[in-house]
Amino acid sequence: MTDLAPRELAGRLAGGLLSFPVTPFTEDGAVDHRRLVDHLEWQSGHDIAGLFVAGGTGEGFSLSPEEHREVTRTAVGAVRRGVPVLSSASGSTAQAVEMARAAEASGAAGLLLMPPYLTEAAQDGLAAHAAAVLESTSLGVILYNRANAQYSGRTVARLADEHPNLIGFKDGVGDIEHLARVRSAAGDRLFYLGGLPTAETFALPLLQMGMTTYSSAMFNFVPEFALAFHRDVLVQDTRAVQEKLDRFVLPYLDIRDREKGFGVSIVKAGLRSVGRDCGPVRPPLRDLDATEQTQLDALVASLPADVRSTGSAREELSA
Repeated sequence: MTDLAPRELAGRLAGGLLSFPVTPFTEDGAVDHRRLVDHLEWQSGHDIAGLFVAGGTGEGFSLSPEEHREVTRTAVGAVRRGVPVLSSASGSTAQAVEMARAAEASGAAGLLLMPPYLTEAAQDGLAAHAAAVLESTSLGVILYNRANAQYSGRTVARLADEHPNLIGFKDGVGDIEHLARVRSAAGDRLFYLGGLPTAETFALPLLQMGMTTYSSAMFNFVPEFALAFHRDVLVQDTRAVQEKLDRFVLPYLDIRDREKGFGVSIVKAGLRSVGRDCGPVRPPLRDLDATEQTQLDALVASLPADVRSTGSAREELSA
């Protein structure tokens, strides 16, 4: 748990790698809190700037409101001291407000505001939706620009001017012109993070757009590789980034792209590959089949030993 003010939280998150932990489930589909604690202790033992629970990779879309609260509460109690835990707010405006309040009561340090449920919306409607959530909590809030919630530069700047606890803009669209307009309108008032699926693929070019960090799903199962990749991006070591893309990331995408929803399923499969099984995905997603799992196992095993360790990060750091 942290006691960071919104601006302090923004500075912490902007300075390092971010990740979205999976939510472990039992074989009958219940949240497995024991494995969640184990996973979060392992994840937060590494040099991670922040962990976002109950998000996309965490299958937040499949969690009930009570499960969402419990996952957030469990995470706050499990992570290493000093690692911020952020939760999510999604669905209708009323539901998103309720989730924001519950996350704050559970001890979360901040929130990711997911797109509203289903409907398309005008900019004034998106602004009203975001404003309702921002006004319901004192936590720092990050807008997720994705799907039916694509905020114009003018809307982002207006929300930033009116709500001091708006701290960040996460992009899951990849429209370079749009990003340029958002950056021009909001400037350094916010921090910017990449949120395209398998964000490593886009990390180096988006750094030039002012996105100093991104959310790494593969940190869930190969945290050392994800951290090494992020270091290469920050120093703009093009050769090292390309080598890691060729060796691991692009072959990984070949498996991920075989079916819709595999962006989440492949992360849980990766945890099985490294011997840290976090259970199945929930419907409407499906797990990788045996052939796909075997191919991922081989890909993970091909990484050098120093970037696919499955031991305790705390033990490794103190060794």
